[in-house]
Amino acid sequence: MQLREALITAIVLTSTAEAWSPSNGYAPANVSCPDDINLVRRADGKISPNESDWLQKRNANTEVSLKEFLERATKNFSDTSFMDKLFPSSSSSNSSYQYLPKIGIGCSGGGYRAMLAGAGMLSGFDNRTDGAWDHGLGGILQSATYLAGLSGGNWLVGTLAGNNWTSVQAIVNNFSHDDSIWDIDHSIVSPGGWNILKTGNRWDDISDDVHSKKDAGFNISFTDVWGRALAYNWFPSLKRGGVGLTWDTLRESDVFINAEMPFPMSISDGRYPDTSVVNLNATLFEFNPFELGSWDPTLNSFTDVKYLGSNVDNGKPVDQGKCVGGYDNTGFMMGTSSSLFNQFLLRLNTTSLPKVIKKLLQDMLDDLADKSDDIAIYQPNPFKNVDNRPFSNYSDAIGKSDNLYLVDGGEDNENIPLVPLLQKGRDLDVIFALDNSADTDENYPDGASLVATYERQFGKQGANLSFPYVPDVNTFVNLGLNQKPTFFGCDAKNLTKLDHIPPLIVYIPNSKYSYNSGTSTFKMSYDKNERISMIQNGFEVVSRGNLTIDSDYLGCVACAIIRRKQESLNFTLPSECTKCFSNYCWNGTLNSTTPNNFKEESDYSSAEIDSAASVADASLASTSDSTTASSSSTSASASTTSSKGHKDDAKENSTSSKNAGVANMESFSSMSTIFIAAICAVLASAGLV
Repeated sequence: MQLREALITAIVLTSTAEAWSPSNGYAPANVSCPDDINLVRRADGKISPNESDWLQKRNANTEVSLKEFLERATKNFSDTSFMDKLFPSSSSSNSSYQYLPKIGIGCSGGGYRAMLAGAGMLSGFDNRTDGAWDHGLGGILQSATYLAGLSGGNWLVGTLAGNNWTSVQAIVNNFSHDDSIWDIDHSIVSPGGWNILKTGNRWDDISDDVHSKKDAGFNISFTDVWGRALAYNWFPSLKRGGVGLTWDTLRESDVFINAEMPFPMSISDGRYPDTSVVNLNATLFEFNPFELGSWDPTLNSFTDVKYLGSNVDNGKPVDQGKCVGGYDNTGFMMGTSSSLFNQFLLRLNTTSLPKVIKKLLQDMLDDLADKSDDIAIYQPNPFKNVDNRPFSNYSDAIGKSDNLYLVDGGEDNENIPLVPLLQKGRDLDVIFALDNSADTDENYPDGASLVATYERQFGKQGANLSFPYVPDVNTFVNLGLNQKPTFFGCDAKNLTKLDHIPPLIVYIPNSKYSYNSGTSTFKMSYDKNERISMIQNGFEVVSRGNLTIDSDYLGCVACAIIRRKQESLNFTLPSECTKCFSNYCWNGTLNSTTPNNFKEESDYSSAEIDSAASVADASLASTSDSTTASSSSTSASASTTSSKGHKDDAKENSTSSKNAGVANMESFSSMSTIFIAAICAVLASAGLV
């Protein structure tokens, strides 16, 4: 076992060596670049040439995996002739990929809850997970082209991608080791627990790292601190939690070069200079292995992530041939998508913490204005003096600003990262929307994220965006659509009034099976048993109780995957799919009355997961030995009404005029009066209240 782990570490270190920061640390450094380089491209709905080239390799891999999955899922169908349509014999030709269904997966935000519950969901899609082939949806992850994460969901995606595309199963198997990924027994504020020396040394290193960036002449924010602290949980085998690990490392990794993994993406919201409101008109930013930028008409541009931090004018270095490298620190980039959680560092009672932490926080507060505490500052602005707006009546504030300000990707209420997956140029057929939001008082989803994305397409930033009809959040709760998988947009002919036909959405919300997974977003430590239970429950959510609740579920997921291609190629739908769509598609039924107090009830009893002591041998997919009642579903597609405010623990209604960076105090209602007083004292000392 030790030899295996040593080899894994060596592989990771080898794959990251070329992209390690040129300063060998957190601070960016000057590097040479081609004299004629232009770091910005105009988007106009088109993917980059690098992404296009990569897709050809990924298509070859997903074709094999998807064929295996569909053959397994539909083996009992009365008619499987559709397989010949999707996988013609001349499949070695790139042109044959036009018949290949393309899959995207979006992992929602929600702190460690979203990271762990989402990990369980992804493990159910991953044929590397014990039991996923027989009792789950194993093979879908191998068949997916894109994998997007936001906030806590991005911690999940970034962890897997940044560790040489490791599996959730491998992480779970290693939970008992000192170098365990996601070792969150203790909060990031006190990672040593009772070991004050370990905590002090950790924060001393973080302080040195962050101030080295400042000393190098770059603005810093709490996101620098936040990302550095979290990175120790993501990359424990690398020096100081990957202190010099850069985001463009991903494109230097063999597993990405060979397209053996989905294309990973991270999502953040832009915040206009001198403002504090983030809503559906905010510019939505995407990070991928090649680029940072936005499809939205307010920017319509992407820049090379490798040279972030370079002083540019209209995409060209001010000093010819001189760029900056190492600015794209992986922890900083992953922290940017979850920058709302910087509020943890502002709200903690630091009186019992080591002096080095207090000094670091105070030093950081001295550098920040009261409107900038929750943002990530990208300086210099990579889009300075870039004007690629397709419409002149849209704001040009981003291009005029010296700095680019980014915040948590869910602050606009779109807590599932769907917009990048909806881009017409990516041509997806189906998106699996994994929702681990905390919309209800019990910290479970109510569909608000889908409603927000639906509404976005009708706003200024929704030009060329298309999303299926969904109901209001009250209907989600009243019909139980937030407690079981539901398909949206099943019938393309009902979507012709939209800008274009969108992908079919397979919505999979977090719910209670074997464990109460509706934990608070503010829960910042999970012991080993809690982590295993969260992951186990996530597997059961995505597999509908290890395929025990509905014996047809596996085939129904296959029907959702092939639906768009079946419609466009006009071949006969297997009769089993007709039944599936009747059971799983939303049929337009609305019940918008205010629901009674929502209580998450489990309709499934799971076998006990193996104890933590034997976790290395534990299967994430334990099969239930109890009798389970099949849940009825309401099904297919119509119009919607607007949603109520999203109440993820740290989020305010993003359409309000309040500061979206300041957490809603309702989130703290369960805290003691003394702790609230301590929080207010910290806020007051920072000038935030």
